[in-house]
Amino acid sequence: MNPEGPAYGLWTLVVINSAIFIFFAFSFFKPQTTRDWRSFGAFSAFLVALFAEMYGFPLTIYLLSGWLQSRYPNVDWFSHDAGHLLEMLLGWKANPHLGPFHVLSFALIGGGFVLISAGWRVLYRAQRTHRLATTGVYAYIRHPQYVGFDLVMLGFLVQWPTLLTLAMFPVLVGMYAYLARQEERETLREFGDEYRRYMDRVPAFIPKLLPFRSGRRA
Repeated sequence: MNPEGPAYGLWTLVVINSAIFIFFAFSFFKPQTTRDWRSFGAFSAFLVALFAEMYGFPLTIYLLSGWLQSRYPNVDWFSHDAGHLLEMLLGWKANPHLGPFHVLSFALIGGGFVLISAGWRVLYRAQRTHRLATTGVYAYIRHPQYVGFDLVMLGFLVQWPTLLTLAMFPVLVGMYAYLARQEERETLREFGDEYRRYMDRVPAFIPKLLPFRSGRRA
């Protein structure tokens, strides 16, 4: 691997990629409440940390360089392609952008953004009519947008794992779970038994196979 140009120190790309993906996520999520902005801000911090290592300074590669070089001496670990650690560690010889983990990451990232967008559309209609969101993706899962953020972050981890984002991921997943429980307490106060029946039928984070059927539409 002999890149023609510098692999890192490209801080302009850090800013551009962070801005693009943060704006992209904003257009899907459309935060409105303080809780929305808190979850969106944490997700944005994850993206900045990711792109800072992807194009700025490869902290993970630097810290692990001794171990990596001793076990994989034929790999230029400070080339950009080597940042795709999973492909490199498993000996993927072709272009890592076409590797299995990179393809999987695109599926996870794309699926996460679709879930965030689908959840927002249903929730927005429900809020405008002051009804409980139980249709569309909400018929299968109670917190599609938080799960969508988790899928996007997992997709980026599969594509470009770093020590910092690996440490951030479980913290953010836990934070989203906590925010989801807060939302449920507030929704129970507002909708009472209707939401309890919905909770009994629809799982919080792992989608069910059959959709929830409610007498009310939102």
